[in-house]
Amino acid sequence: MTAFLLRRLGQALLTIFGVATLIFFLQRLTGDPTFLLVPDTATQADIEALRHALGFDRPLGVQYLSFLAEIARFDLGRSVVQNVPVTVIIASRLPYTLALAAGALLVACGIGVPIGVALALWRDRWAARLLAGLVLAAQSMPTFWSGILMILVFAVTLGWLPPSSTGGIDHLVMPSVALGLLSMATFARVTRTALLEELSKDYVRTARARGAGTGRLLLRHLARNASIPVITVAGLEISNLLAGAVIVETVFAWPGLGQLTVQSILARDFPIVQGVVLLGSFVTIALNLLTDLLYSAVDPRIRLGGAAR
Repeated sequence: MTAFLLRRLGQALLTIFGVATLIFFLQRLTGDPTFLLVPDTATQADIEALRHALGFDRPLGVQYLSFLAEIARFDLGRSVVQNVPVTVIIASRLPYTLALAAGALLVACGIGVPIGVALALWRDRWAARLLAGLVLAAQSMPTFWSGILMILVFAVTLGWLPPSSTGGIDHLVMPSVALGLLSMATFARVTRTALLEELSKDYVRTARARGAGTGRLLLRHLARNASIPVITVAGLEISNLLAGAVIVETVFAWPGLGQLTVQSILARDFPIVQGVVLLGSFVTIALNLLTDLLYSAVDPRIRLGGAAR
C-alpha cells in the first residue's frame, strides 16, 4: 500500500507539473491582457506602467519560474482584473459547482444504474426497448440544447421552475438534470453490460438451479461482482461533470467555477484560469486514486501492486 501510494503521488506531481506548464504557455498565446485592463484613452506610458506592475514585462522564462514557485507555495496569485487572491475567488464559487456536480451525480447514478439493471434483467421485454430509447435520447442530446429546452418548457411555458441563477433547491433541478443526462446514459450502458456479463457466468446458472431468485442474486452476488466497471465510470464521470459544468453554468447563469472560467478566459485573467485548471487536475487525480483503492475493497482479487492473487 505504501509503495503504491508513493508511486501514485509521484505520478500525480508529474501530471500537475505538466498541466501547469501547458496552461501557462497556452494562455500566453492568447495575447497580452494588459490591453483589456486599460481604458481607451490610456497612453503607451500607462500601458507600460500597468504591464510592469502586473509583471508581464519580464521574460517569459522568468514568469514561468515565478509561476512554478508560487504553485509550490500553494499560492495561486492574484486576479489581474479583480486584484483579489485567486484562492478567495475560487473558494467563493466552489460551493456552487460542488452543489451542481452533486445534483448531477445523483441524477446520473440514481436514474442510470436502475435503468441499466432493468435493461439487463428485462432485455426481451417492451419496457427495455422503451428505456433503451430514453438512454439513446439522453446520450444524443447536447448539454446546452437540453438545458435551453428545459428552460423553454419548464420555466417559460409551464412556469414550474426558475429559469436561471441561484436560490433554493428548485433552482438546482434543471441544471442538475441537464448536466447529469449524458452521464446517466453512460451509467445505464455500463451497468447493463456488466450485469449481462455476470448473468452469463456459471455461478449464476448454478444459483438458479438451486432455486435462488433474481432479487437474491442481484443483491448478494451480481451487484458486487458487476460494480468494478461502474466504479471506473463513476471516477471518470465525476471529472466529466466538473468539465461539463462550464456549459451548464453558462446556460443557467449559475455562479460556479464554470462560469468563472468562461469570464476569466474572455478577460484573459491568467491567474484565475490557471487556478481553476490546476484544481480540476487535482480533483481528477484524486478521483483516480480513490477509484483504485475502491477496486481492492470491492474485489479482494485485485491488488494495488498490479498482480492478482
